[in-house]
Amino acid sequence: MPRSGEASRGVGMPDLAIRTQALRKTYRTRRGKRVVAVQGLDLEVPVGGVHGFLGPNGSGKTTSIRMLLGLVRADAGTMMVFDQVVPEHLPDVVGRVGAIVESPKFFPTFSGRKNLELLADAIGAPRGRVGEVLEETSLGERGKDKFKTYSLGMKQRLAIAATLLKEPELLIFDEPTNGLDPAGIREIRETMRGLGEQGRTVLVSSHILAEVEQVADTVSIIGHGRLLASGTVAEVIGGSGRTTVKVAIDSPIDSPLGDPAAQREAATRILAAAGLTVRAEGNYLFVDGAEHPADVTRRLAQQELYVSELIPVRADLESVFLELTADEGLGGTR
Repeated sequence: MPRSGEASRGVGMPDLAIRTQALRKTYRTRRGKRVVAVQGLDLEVPVGGVHGFLGPNGSGKTTSIRMLLGLVRADAGTMMVFDQVVPEHLPDVVGRVGAIVESPKFFPTFSGRKNLELLADAIGAPRGRVGEVLEETSLGERGKDKFKTYSLGMKQRLAIAATLLKEPELLIFDEPTNGLDPAGIREIRETMRGLGEQGRTVLVSSHILAEVEQVADTVSIIGHGRLLASGTVAEVIGGSGRTTVKVAIDSPIDSPLGDPAAQREAATRILAAAGLTVRAEGNYLFVDGAEHPADVTRRLAQQELYVSELIPVRADLESVFLELTADEGLGGTR
């Protein structure tokens, strides 16, 4: 099945909206220490749909986006937007790109509609687009209200509406749900999903992996400025090789291995000796690495420990990310 927007591509259209190769950026601190923000990043964002650009705070997401937009100069590597080398040919494609990297400034005492009309005049967009983008971002009924009365989620949606005035094919949002309450996060998520379903390409950076998992078609996960995994959400989760089962022990209370807590400790030692990774949470053990869940049951039964619950745990982007970065540590530069 083609990705969202794939069927609407014309002949000769690029398959990738963004491609970077060996992208690198370093900064020098006030004390003269050199910090690597992005190191050899190979990023591919397909045309159409929502692409999650994921990683913890400090992984290099914002620096990468700023380099793509010509706001920061790369030390090395190449970048292409719609098959045009940037920043050299950024003027040729900038009209096809809309971005929110920092919170845009609006006049607080003007209505949302008036703010957009002023912006449309400034960038040469037809005023007729204002009503259209307000509807696209579900602000049509609040367009006449003053900006200062908007919730944080509405303010962020107005910012998205502003980027849509020139009808861009590629939208880049850097941490668009920061500071929003659950209702605001849901509104932004629905807006991004709608834009992707229209055939636009939406690149959204975030450190909230579980949130983006609900809206993204494809993802790239980075850590310390380098690519750790990429592909469709299903490919990244399925390709992790992670098999986790949730286990409860229900051996007889007069078991020679002792009370339930002692039984869980014994089960942990047995499974760890078999090369499995075990962590305890409350009355349960979470076991990683078993080729088949039944292996856990068999190994414990051989030692007179009996399982009352054995529940496969579905992997998600967050668990995959934690596995990928387990040996790296976090931190660095945005």
